[in-house]
Amino acid sequence: MRQLVILSGKGGTGKTTLASALISLSRTRAYADCDVDAPNLHLIGADYTRQEDASYYGLPLAVIDPDKCAACGACEQACRFDAVIQGSPYRINPYACEGCKVCGLVCPAQAIAMKPHQAGTMTLYYGEDAVFSTARLKMGSGTSGLLVSQVKNRLEHAAGEYTGFAVIDGSPGIGCPVIATLSGAHAALLVAEPSLSGLSDLERIIETARGFGVMIAVCVNKADINPEITDRIKAYCQREGLLFAGAIPYDPLAVQAVNQGRTIVDLDCPSGKAAKEIYRKIMPLLESA
Repeated sequence: MRQLVILSGKGGTGKTTLASALISLSRTRAYADCDVDAPNLHLIGADYTRQEDASYYGLPLAVIDPDKCAACGACEQACRFDAVIQGSPYRINPYACEGCKVCGLVCPAQAIAMKPHQAGTMTLYYGEDAVFSTARLKMGSGTSGLLVSQVKNRLEHAAGEYTGFAVIDGSPGIGCPVIATLSGAHAALLVAEPSLSGLSDLERIIETARGFGVMIAVCVNKADINPEITDRIKAYCQREGLLFAGAIPYDPLAVQAVNQGRTIVDLDCPSGKAAKEIYRKIMPLLESA
């Protein structure tokens, strides 16, 4: 299944708004929201008839058996994450525990065991002829990259052979969930904002995406609020040999569309027209990837 991922170097660039528009335009039968720390793609264009939830278990965490604990303090002294809480018996703070197992190794009473810990929930939404995969990581939980990989695997398994193309909305930044989103992707559309920090963040996500050998395209959202930086982004893309897919103007109607749970291409608005032009330019990129 060929994958087009939508990414941004920072949050708030309009990445998910554009991703929902591309899902609508492409009429793809498979799409995913891999921003597992704060998923919100399900809020736009939602028309699902069925959903399947599954628990996600990250790394096992330490648990102290109160009947065996001698309150000797060996675990507290050995823990480098301050995850052990003094008491009689001692307890483990699950938000601080990193699952390193050191406390269990030093416990003379063998009172500490590593047990599975539910770190989030994975959801598959089914529509009339489409499947949408997403997940939500619990606050303070790690292994976001592993969860993203499972979101993508569940999408591919659920979509089966009836689709050869998927749109994936990724996380902002360049961390573990972004790396997992890029893994196995064929093309990446990077959404930037016209600011100095936006340009710097764009350069970082481009460098990250290049490490995966994907085809890269760039667009600028709210481009007309700072034409000078927009021109610098265009020039940067030209120097680096990257496709500049388009510029989306600042558009109050985009906010109206999102508030109504609709995509920007559902309205006759400037941002919707720009999104259609971006779609026209990037589809050949995916086909050649």
